[in-house]
Amino acid sequence: MSGFDRHHALERLASEEFDVLVVGGGITGAGVALDAASRGLRTALVDKGDFASGTSSKSSKLVHGGLRYLQRRELHLVHESLAERQLLLRNAPHLVTPLPFLIPLFGQDSVVSAAVARSFASALWLYDLTGGWRIGSRHRRIARDEALAHVPMLRAEDLVAGFVYPDAHTDDARLTLAVLRTAALDHGAVAANYAAVSGLVTDRRGRVRGCRVSPEVMPGTSGAFGDAAVGPDFDVRARAVVNATGVWADEVRALAEGGLPRSLRPAKGVHVSVPAASLPCDVATVLPVHGDRRSVFVVPWPEGGVTYVGTTDTDYAGPLDDPACTPADVDYLLSAVNASTTAALAPRDVTAVWAGLRPLLAPGAARRVSARTADLSRRHSVRISAGGLVTVTGGKLTTYRRMAQDAMDAVVRVLGEGKEPRRSGTRRLALRGAPAGDLDSAQRADRLFARYGTEAGAVRTLWSARPELREAVVDGLPYVGAEVIYAVREEMAQSVDDVLSRRTRAVLQNGWAAARAAPAVASLIAPELGWSDDQALRHAQAFAARVRADLERAGVRTGIEERR
Repeated sequence: MSGFDRHHALERLASEEFDVLVVGGGITGAGVALDAASRGLRTALVDKGDFASGTSSKSSKLVHGGLRYLQRRELHLVHESLAERQLLLRNAPHLVTPLPFLIPLFGQDSVVSAAVARSFASALWLYDLTGGWRIGSRHRRIARDEALAHVPMLRAEDLVAGFVYPDAHTDDARLTLAVLRTAALDHGAVAANYAAVSGLVTDRRGRVRGCRVSPEVMPGTSGAFGDAAVGPDFDVRARAVVNATGVWADEVRALAEGGLPRSLRPAKGVHVSVPAASLPCDVATVLPVHGDRRSVFVVPWPEGGVTYVGTTDTDYAGPLDDPACTPADVDYLLSAVNASTTAALAPRDVTAVWAGLRPLLAPGAARRVSARTADLSRRHSVRISAGGLVTVTGGKLTTYRRMAQDAMDAVVRVLGEGKEPRRSGTRRLALRGAPAGDLDSAQRADRLFARYGTEAGAVRTLWSARPELREAVVDGLPYVGAEVIYAVREEMAQSVDDVLSRRTRAVLQNGWAAARAAPAVASLIAPELGWSDDQALRHAQAFAARVRADLERAGVRTGIEERR
């Protein structure tokens, strides 16, 4: 039995008492669980869906300070983000890697506006001074030809020069999983996915002392099929509860505090993927959105042979569980790219779409702010309710560790452990799979090492015993059968969606190919999860139908798919 096993985790949740129970298995909740467990506290975590199935698998996947925050003079946020970037590069070098960013400078008659050039230069010098230089290099201005070498489809007739500066990139879902597995396997935490919180447990004084959990009965464990199958509810007892549910935080807060003002203002961020050949680049590029004060990123994703573009940043008031990518979202992103490049992208070129919700802090009622969510801060907040529920909200992927540390400092106060609480040790805590020293050239070139780090050997062991598991499972993508089996045995994957959306990133790279691969993936994981052939078929069909519906809803029924 793996040390990261859902059945065993549910048994422990029902029978043990914990110091800290974390609700929410995104990057923030995972960070809180690791901080708590590494302080020596008995720690548990539950999520109503799969780990990272919300915002934490649908971000821009950038680990950065946020150059645009300097425009709003949020120097502290940029400094904090750049400091956290450096910690991630050190603590998870297999998952977080440096990535150059290009800001192209456009002008007329081979002349760029002096004011524009000075503005970018000043911002980048400030970025360096705020902490950007710690990555090992500073920004520099480059000539037109060098910019075109990085992004050949930039409009050469308008391109004058560019700036290059260093930042970093990660696979957000796998980073979340690595944090959780570190908490569980190295520090004794208990984590279970598909275990929804239906209520809070309180003592006679009204203090929060745990949660009522409704675990989903996964197909194959009870003979039932479908998402509606739920096992017997049980109470998870804990001395403190942390609400780290992202955009769902107000719903959990309401369980403790009843009706209260909305603390969050969700913003929808949409990304689209296109074949790398349609928009080649070897650096991330910041492109202006003409007629708007925003910009979009164009980011290479070599593992999937795609380039992705994002993000939109729009107010959102729809269902939190199903933010849709619309044709208007796709048009916004493609139009931004086409205005600055010769790519001439159309919806038929799009191979994947994804939409996530950012849990932005709502401004105070007395404070006048812009109506645009793009102008809201990415700062985080920690709040303790009258009953002791600790809620951590806001923030961004890059600063998850600091958010977790602040939340746990609040938890220690709730637990009443004195004036000198046990300090967080996560600043220097390497994540699962991190090598002991710097990565060597062989590790940097190893695709599996970039996903699993030092645990890559366990994947290779699977195909050593079964050579057929070395075969790719998704057309045009590098993922092999051994990774599918490993996802179930060692990473708590419970469905085709878990494997193709988050343990691998096939759905975000080529949704059409992922849908076609669903039957093969279902047949691989069926024996691992105890599914019948009929259950495996239904899983595959339901997954493929949902993925295709999401693409068609976005208006990207591609010519590639129609010509098959």
